[in-house]
Amino acid sequence: MPSPRLHRLWPTVVFGAVFAAGCARAPAPVAAPAAPAGNVTAARLAAAEAEPGEWFTTGRDAAGSYYSPLADIHAGNVDRLGFAWEYGLGTRRGLEATPIVVDGTMYFPGNFGRVYALDAATGAQKWVYDPEVDGQRARFACCDAVNRGVAVWQGRVYVGALDGYLHALDAATGKRLYKVDTLPERGPGHPYVQTGAVVVAGENIIVGSSGADFAGVRGYVAAFDRTSGAFRWRFYTVPRDPRLGPQDQPHLEKAVQTWDPRHRWDEGSGAAVWDGISYDSELGLVFIGTGNGAPYNIREGGRHGGDDLYAASIVAIRADSGELAWYFQTTPGDRWDYDSAAKMILAELDLGHGPRKVLMQASKNGFFYVLDRASGEVLAAHQYAYVNWTRGLDPHTYRPLPNPAADYERGPKLVFPGMSGAHNWQPMSRSAATGLVYIPALESPMVYVDTAARPAGLIEGTFTTPGFMPEGYDPKPLASLFGPLPSLATLSKGIPAAARSRGVIRALDPRTGKIVWEQPTASAWDGGLLSTAGNLVLEGDVTGHLTAYAADSGRQLARIDLAASVMAAPISYRVNSTQYIAVLAGYGGGVMGGPFPPESAAFRYGNAGRLIALKLGGAAVPKPPEVVDEPFAAPASRPDRARVAQGEILYNRYCARCHVFDRSVLPDLRRMTPATDALFYEIVLNGAYVSKGMGRWDDVLSRADTEAIHAFVTDRAWQAYEAQGHAPTAH
Repeated sequence: MPSPRLHRLWPTVVFGAVFAAGCARAPAPVAAPAAPAGNVTAARLAAAEAEPGEWFTTGRDAAGSYYSPLADIHAGNVDRLGFAWEYGLGTRRGLEATPIVVDGTMYFPGNFGRVYALDAATGAQKWVYDPEVDGQRARFACCDAVNRGVAVWQGRVYVGALDGYLHALDAATGKRLYKVDTLPERGPGHPYVQTGAVVVAGENIIVGSSGADFAGVRGYVAAFDRTSGAFRWRFYTVPRDPRLGPQDQPHLEKAVQTWDPRHRWDEGSGAAVWDGISYDSELGLVFIGTGNGAPYNIREGGRHGGDDLYAASIVAIRADSGELAWYFQTTPGDRWDYDSAAKMILAELDLGHGPRKVLMQASKNGFFYVLDRASGEVLAAHQYAYVNWTRGLDPHTYRPLPNPAADYERGPKLVFPGMSGAHNWQPMSRSAATGLVYIPALESPMVYVDTAARPAGLIEGTFTTPGFMPEGYDPKPLASLFGPLPSLATLSKGIPAAARSRGVIRALDPRTGKIVWEQPTASAWDGGLLSTAGNLVLEGDVTGHLTAYAADSGRQLARIDLAASVMAAPISYRVNSTQYIAVLAGYGGGVMGGPFPPESAAFRYGNAGRLIALKLGGAAVPKPPEVVDEPFAAPASRPDRARVAQGEILYNRYCARCHVFDRSVLPDLRRMTPATDALFYEIVLNGAYVSKGMGRWDDVLSRADTEAIHAFVTDRAWQAYEAQGHAPTAH
């Protein structure tokens, strides 16, 4: 029986229905309820192929494939790609993140862990979150204040900020829901920073850290409850000092036996998990890649070294408990900075004995590994780049065979690959259409020099083992810091590969290891890759172009001028029936300590960070104004030569990894304004610019040290002034 109120309304309802029918009008459409923001769920992620227009994770899907099933943009029309919209981030520093797109909203991090939410169809800003990081900790970012990605899950956005705090944000508003400290220790002796993408693993958020290029970092990965932020577990990747007693975690009892008993435990031992984290929900395993041990040269001071577990390794951890499941060490006894922290792709492959669930990684050491992800069994290891650090791999154990030609303890050596690796953090991609894996590979050697007994000594960020790219290796100007050095021609004898750096995309069949095709790229420092169902492979490069290749053949199809240098991987998504290609553009990262290459868009246009979106039929991408340098002005006075010589060593040790004398990510100190010059000691010793990420250095530098550094910078400013044609000024 209807309620009395419904009785009274009934005639009106009936009359309205009859009237509507008589007028033959269709019922008014009922608007579908708006989807909650950031609504990535386990079910949606598992069925990502059913929603090809979304980009749910940094790698798009749970496998981390960096492959888009979209094909509206394809090999036949990609040359019609043009400008859709752009968003300026207001930064000149490196940008490495892959955005996430969910239900029309794009989420991505910038420098220091700032997070941006944009309308993915227009670029209109929805919100920006500033984590307000401790700028002092930016001093320990070896490779710029970058961030490689956020995680979006069930209405929240998660980001690890540079200073080591995990932030959970409301995906609709950007409001902070919680902030938790992820670092095991803080303080000058523990130079941890956070630059990698965080990963959702069941009920947990998985967070790694960076900093293994400095003394005091002990590598780990940690888990926090994604709802509350409560700490769950921490898995250390290297042992603690055995003089403290038994190891604090069971898996480290085996590890400590592989380290030299005379190891310098005060160095922290490294093996940071700075990128390359994956999760298999069916197996309940978190996969991590670990970085270099510390110090780089494990034979320093006459030590014999060892395998140094679990540095330079791929490790599987049980997501619920943080216990070791299995490990494989790609580079036992690593002395060349051959991290295994590159991103991994999960897949199912038939290698001749039925389908296997595998994990694939193109390691920095030049080998492409295919592992059974349930057991860690090595199914294949394919060499994909020229190497001379090893004579090859044992066919049964896959352990590298030593090559004396790479032993730089006995003198400088030209080693392939260099510290940048044969493949670094830039994402590779696997196409579901071709079955090929596309690797942004490097043929980039370095001259390794042990500086322990040379004038340069310790260099922050490389300990006592700097590496020189062949293009910048000239013994004469290096002599004041490194003493007599052999010529590049001498070091290159017997090496068939050209002693120069270059980039190349290699399309590899993971079942056989065959390189199906390869294409040289603009430089050795180009971006990550995207492949699509439109038979495309796309890459941004340092010259400021986005290049499209045919995924099946490697034929170049289009080259779009972005007027912005790119390191990050592009993505593809669809909103309102329009497919977009988008990429973060901004040069920096591991090359921040070097000048912008003259051919780079960063050199020409000033490296303004932008998110650039393209679509079919768009116009040319707008170009920023070109940079014009002002002439050098004469400094106030000429410094003393003895102090300049002292300052050169200190500058090389503490400053040169960030500040170079040319156009680069950070200011050229030769061009300091009088106001900045007057603040020099306040900036260096007392942290006057800490809010800008320039930390204070009074823990390692005295006033006299800083005066010597200032003298060296002033001397270089004088040299630049005189190079413009001015008469030399006497000291």
